[in-house]
Amino acid sequence: MSELHKFLFEGLPVRGMLVRLTGSWQEVLQRREAVGAHPPELRALLGEMSAAAVLMQSNIKFNGALVLQVFGDGPVKLAVAEVQPDLSFRATAKLVGEVPEGARLEAMLNVHGQGRCAITLDPKDKFPGQQPYQGVVPLHGDQREPLQKLSEVLEHYMLQSEQLDTKLVLFANDEIAAGLLIQRLPVEGEANLEGQGDTLRNEDEIGLSDAFNRISMLASTLTRDELLGLDAETILRRLFWEESVRRFEPLAPRFACSCSRERVSQMLKGLGRDEVEEVLAERGDVEIGCEFCGLQYHFDAVDVGQLFAQELAQAGGSGTVQ
Repeated sequence: MSELHKFLFEGLPVRGMLVRLTGSWQEVLQRREAVGAHPPELRALLGEMSAAAVLMQSNIKFNGALVLQVFGDGPVKLAVAEVQPDLSFRATAKLVGEVPEGARLEAMLNVHGQGRCAITLDPKDKFPGQQPYQGVVPLHGDQREPLQKLSEVLEHYMLQSEQLDTKLVLFANDEIAAGLLIQRLPVEGEANLEGQGDTLRNEDEIGLSDAFNRISMLASTLTRDELLGLDAETILRRLFWEESVRRFEPLAPRFACSCSRERVSQMLKGLGRDEVEEVLAERGDVEIGCEFCGLQYHFDAVDVGQLFAQELAQAGGSGTVQ
C-alpha cells in the first residue's frame, strides 16, 4: 500500500516526510500503457515528480490542487504531476521526440537551456477574480550550470521561492516511486506538523543551522536501492537512529483522475460546433482520450447534436440541430 510518513525531530526546527508510492504508481503506468507506454527514462522522471508533488502537497496543507510541471526544449515537451488535498494524484507527459537511452533531466527537457519548472497552486474555492499562484524556476543553478536531477531543481525552487532550506531524495522505477524530504522550519513558528507545537527556541541556544545540516547530510546518504527496496520503518531507523524522531500516523496517497464526460463535453463546446462536426463527418464519431488515465470518451452524432442543442438552450438562442 502507498504510504506517506510525516516525522519531526524533537527539539529541533527540522521536519521530514517519506513517501512510497507502490500500487498507486503502478496503476499510473498500467493506465498509460493503454495509450502508449513512455520510455523508461521518462517513466522514472514521472515517478519522481509524483513522489515530490505528494510530498509538497502534504507539506503545505493546501486546499486545492498542487500541479508540478517541467517543460522545455528537449524530446519531452511537458511532464505533469497533480495532487489533490486528499493526496490523490495523477501524472502524464507529452513527447515530441525520441528520448536518448539513459537520458537525464537536461537531455530530456533542457537541451538548449530553455527548460523550466513550474509549481502551481490552484485553490478549490476561488474568490472572484482570483488566479492560481504559480512559481517558475529555470532548470539550472545560480551559476547557470544545468541541473541533472529533479531533486536539485526543487531544492533550488524551495530556497529561491520559499526561502526554506530543503533536502530531497527522489528515485523511481516501474514498481515504486519514492521520496524523502527534510526541511528546516523557520526559527519563529510552530514545531508540530499537526499545528499544536511549541514555539521554537532561539537559534543560538541549540545550533539550528548545524542541526539541519547534520540531518540533511544523513538524508543524502540514502541510496537508490535503499529508498526503493526498504520499508519506511527501516529507512528512518537506519538514517536517524541517533536522533529523537516523533512520527505521526501514516497517510495513504492514491491514484485518481479528475477527468469526466462533463469536462470533455465542456472542452468540445470550447472547440465550437463547426470543428466538432467536421471531425464527426470525417470519422463517424468523436473520440477523446484522457492523457492521465487513458479513459476514452466517445461522442456520436446524437451526442454532438444534444451537446450543442443544450448550449443553444442555455444561451437562450434558437436553432435547429442537423
